[in-house]
Amino acid sequence: MAAPYPLILVDGSSYLFRAYHAMPKLTNSRGEPTGALIGVLNMLRKLIETYRPDYLAVVFDASGKTFRNDLYADYKAHRPPMPEDLREQIAPLHTIIETMGLALLCVPGVEADDVIGTLATQAAAAGIRTLISTGDKDMAQLVDDRVHLINTMTDALLDAAGVEEKYGVPPARIVDYLSLMGDSVDNVPGVPKCGPKTAVKWLAAHGDLDGVIANAAVIKGKVGDNLRAALDQLPLSRQLTTIKCDVALPLGPTELVPGTPDRERLREWFERIESRKLLADLDRLDPTAPAPTAPETPQGAADYQVVLDRDGFLAWVERLRAAPLFAFDTETTALDYMRAEIVGVSFAIEPGAAAYVPLAHTCPGTPEQLDRDWVLDTLKPLLEDPERAKVGQNLKYDMSVLARHGITLRGIAHDTMLESYVLDSTAGRHDMDSLARRYLDCDTIAFEDIAGKGVKQLTFDQIPLDQAGPYAAEDAEVTLRLHRHLWPRLESEAGLAALYRDLEIPLVPILSRMERHGVRIDCDQLATHSHDLAVRIQALETQAHEVAGRPFNMGSPKQIGAILFDEQGLPVVAKTPKGAPSTSESVLEQLAAEGHELPRLILEHRGLAKLRSTYTDKLPQLVNPDSGRLHTSYHQAVAATGRLSSSDPNLQNIPIRTEEGRRIRRAFVAEPGNLLIAADYSQIELRIMAHLSGDERLLAAFASGQDIHRATAAEILGIAPEAVDAEQRRSAKAVNFGLIYGMSAFGLARQLGIGRAAAQDYVDRYFERYPGVHAFMERIRAQAHEDGHVETLFGRRLHLPEIASRNQNRRAAAERTAINAPMQGSAADIIKRAMITLDDWIERERPPARMIMQVHDELVFEVAADAVEAVGARIRAAMEQAAELRVPLVVDLGVGENWQAAH
Repeated sequence: MAAPYPLILVDGSSYLFRAYHAMPKLTNSRGEPTGALIGVLNMLRKLIETYRPDYLAVVFDASGKTFRNDLYADYKAHRPPMPEDLREQIAPLHTIIETMGLALLCVPGVEADDVIGTLATQAAAAGIRTLISTGDKDMAQLVDDRVHLINTMTDALLDAAGVEEKYGVPPARIVDYLSLMGDSVDNVPGVPKCGPKTAVKWLAAHGDLDGVIANAAVIKGKVGDNLRAALDQLPLSRQLTTIKCDVALPLGPTELVPGTPDRERLREWFERIESRKLLADLDRLDPTAPAPTAPETPQGAADYQVVLDRDGFLAWVERLRAAPLFAFDTETTALDYMRAEIVGVSFAIEPGAAAYVPLAHTCPGTPEQLDRDWVLDTLKPLLEDPERAKVGQNLKYDMSVLARHGITLRGIAHDTMLESYVLDSTAGRHDMDSLARRYLDCDTIAFEDIAGKGVKQLTFDQIPLDQAGPYAAEDAEVTLRLHRHLWPRLESEAGLAALYRDLEIPLVPILSRMERHGVRIDCDQLATHSHDLAVRIQALETQAHEVAGRPFNMGSPKQIGAILFDEQGLPVVAKTPKGAPSTSESVLEQLAAEGHELPRLILEHRGLAKLRSTYTDKLPQLVNPDSGRLHTSYHQAVAATGRLSSSDPNLQNIPIRTEEGRRIRRAFVAEPGNLLIAADYSQIELRIMAHLSGDERLLAAFASGQDIHRATAAEILGIAPEAVDAEQRRSAKAVNFGLIYGMSAFGLARQLGIGRAAAQDYVDRYFERYPGVHAFMERIRAQAHEDGHVETLFGRRLHLPEIASRNQNRRAAAERTAINAPMQGSAADIIKRAMITLDDWIERERPPARMIMQVHDELVFEVAADAVEAVGARIRAAMEQAAELRVPLVVDLGVGENWQAAH
């Protein structure tokens, strides 16, 4: 069959930058950056395999200036320099592309766009259909009947109608459209405040750019004034945005025939960049090779059934009963597990086949569906049977939704999200679509593809079955394939398999129960707090305006920058990527520490405004109307170290060091007749450091129950512990925690407000007194460089992709992570072990207690008031016995009517 597009032109420069920002910061064992390179090669592989073109060229921008710089000296003047780790990947990428047998073009004096435009124009004249692979909107001006665009990031194919639908103007008006808007990235002048809607409106009314210019006098408003002020520069903007299509080129379209790849050299390159996937897919990078045979289960060819009759459903139930393992998934009306209603269920027992049973689709024309209650009642014995093994993707959500329908999901054998997370928490996202691309090399049907986006997005019950069926069945079938790919890899690593089996999987039902039970909050108290914050915020704004000498928008970095740096002449501490003075939190903190009043006021204003918008205003809105309680979502597969995170609300971010943060915690209250118990591990990461380092003085201090910060101050200063004052203890605390987080002397100096030399002296004296800690840090750095990862006490592996980076800052950051990750990760594992033990006790013995929150190193329980003492003793014992260390684990236990009072 003839190729649909005999000529493909690849915008290599667009590929390169998009891959750099989309891919993780990968390096090989030599420390050479490889992420963008691998990303580009993967996109090329996919393009070649999909289209099998007769002619193909990869076009890059040449170094140096172009004719556009002669037209306009400031063209692209504001672009930041190319990151060094990206620059290092260009030469190897060019070499590999040529080794693949592909034409590579870099023409001095013009841009890649101009080379592509010229080749596309020549091809069209010869009757050759062309596909341009790019993410650059400027290329839309080239589209016609014989030239189309494809964005390989989204697989969106644009013909002339597609261009007009996307941009609001046909290809012939794209240059006019771009000229009016200008381009801040390339520094192309346009009409200020003229965005896409205004540009489309003007062109629709006046035909083209010349028509807009001719009618500038009649365009009203501020934007009309801007147009009239920009009239002199619009012809220049048109020149800069017009792609040149008459470039003198060394090769014509029909001379771009792919050659035979040098397989041995390619193999050497792929081994050097350490890409197992590219090595395995070597044949798929060869445009001259015959099309590959279809895989066992090609995307779109699987047998996906929509089950609408009882006999068909019961036949699937029998197949599920006979299967040693089946994949299961629910489709629902909402992401909120406390409000979601089941719309349908899907399952798969072998790759290539799956079924979707619709139960509550409401769109017009939907055929009669099986009764939801009958289907769920029929499935209930199977779903509740702990001996029937199930696999899913994020089964915690399905468990919570099923619970609302009276089904307790048991027999969770595997969860592909957790399999991927335990294998490598830093590999990227662990959602099903990402995992399918990463491990199965297939693109799944995205929810937005069938439901739309934004405010017009449909809920799943509104989606027709011809779209809903394949989407839902694919979820189950791809999950099963992912498990078959991931589990053998996990099983081959005994330590990781044990962590997954004994810690992460058992935690799934525990977290589901915690989420569904929720926590009670006092909305009236939060409303009062919110009002008080509003008053303080307004007072800070008034005070800031007085200090500035004029009113300004406290939320505008641009206005703040103008006042701080232009009007008040404060020193510029850092700049944004675009070169403007930064007004980030760290910059404002540094300026405030130097005694500048306005940065301090802005910081305080920002902090209080964030508390109000994130917590005091928002928390009452999140209360479930049925339960009357707040229900967060805990995430097992987000934090690289193994710690749990939470969202809606994020409980981990409620501040505890400020009075305002503590006041928010006072709104988390117990039900009448109950109290809250807050059980917090005391200095757990320092205790893990003592255990791992084996430092004699540190071990002795913890063993004797000393105040570790006072003991450290005494050791460093050479004085008796009772002689240590509050400031000395504070400094020692900063050293203790700073060092396990890899803080440098420079960072310590900033935190303590002392000179760098004094901070370095603190660090030096610390290591003199605790040599075991220093030895451990050096040992763990060396191990991280050798292995590329570090491990927790329980075998959790924390990968460090930047540990061999040539970039010193990235390498140093990875080394700091290597030191801290075993402690943070071990602390996360310990509290998870405690949660499993305590949940088992609660489920078996049914005391009047519920575990309701996990935040940092703390567990919070809601307990009947008359059972607090007995329950508290059991909690303390379980948490302190969750791991055997060379120092005792200590738990601080507090009781109160609210969360803050329990501290």
